[in-house]
Amino acid sequence: MLSDKIEMFRNRLIKVYKHRSKLAKKMNVSCYRLYDKDLPEFPVSIDIYGPKVCLSEYRAKHHLTEEEHASWLDETIKVIADVLHVPDEDIYTKERKRKTDRLSQYQKNADEKEFFEVEENGLKFLVNLSDYLDTGLFPDHRITRKMVMDESKGKKVLNLFAYTGAFSVYAAAGGADEVVTVDLSNTYIEWAKKNFEINFLVDRQKYKFEVADVLQYMHTLTPQSFDLVIMDPPTFSNSKKMKDFLDIQQDHVELLNLALKAMKPGAVMYFSNNARKFQLHENEIHASSIKDITRSTTPFDFEGKLQRWCWRMIK
Repeated sequence: MLSDKIEMFRNRLIKVYKHRSKLAKKMNVSCYRLYDKDLPEFPVSIDIYGPKVCLSEYRAKHHLTEEEHASWLDETIKVIADVLHVPDEDIYTKERKRKTDRLSQYQKNADEKEFFEVEENGLKFLVNLSDYLDTGLFPDHRITRKMVMDESKGKKVLNLFAYTGAFSVYAAAGGADEVVTVDLSNTYIEWAKKNFEINFLVDRQKYKFEVADVLQYMHTLTPQSFDLVIMDPPTFSNSKKMKDFLDIQQDHVELLNLALKAMKPGAVMYFSNNARKFQLHENEIHASSIKDITRSTTPFDFEGKLQRWCWRMIK
């Protein structure tokens, strides 16, 4: 029975790899999602990061014994290695569980840190497939990042909940006069700094990094000081570093209005989140224009599978 299912998985993977690898090559994309729980018997996602592969398993009630599960996972990896022509040691496996705390989601889960460079739109980013649950670069936002780059020239840019600073790197590469990168985690701010360095973006006067509780930090901002804001918060966080816990559904109006207060008239904000049942309280937000750009910022490899929202707001 396992062999039949494995063969079904192999055929599916051959089909999607043939199609998506061609699209990725045509678009000069080296990091993309290849497979995302396409078959119920294989609840995994497969992401390509340059020469390496990230296999994330979404543990469900698979009714397999530990021995059966180990055999299933081993066979799955063998198929991936064979179809993608990648050595086993370049396939990294992760087990994903539903988390209630962003920092626990990002905690290190191995003893040694392994970083390597990937490229996106001519920019370099450090990725780690072994030590953290997430990799350091989310492929689903590559279109949004390019949009930020295209309108950053001469702007003062603020990146909130910045993670490893990919949006910030794009803004800096786009010619921003100033980029402020803010995240609660010192680990990820240091990672962001390294992403700037490998792109030869090292002007300390122009590029600033803040380790801070974003909600508290926003109360310190000077009104009407930013031209472009990026806000991509977690769905929920109750880190001990924070004064209060964050629930994006309950707190998004306050967060957005604080950001808008810090923006110049006519300034733009990109706001996104991954809360599945999120509802934007549009009437309570002090913006002159709010446009849902979720669909237009969905890359080819996430069509029909994207579980995040994105808006473009103008003060």
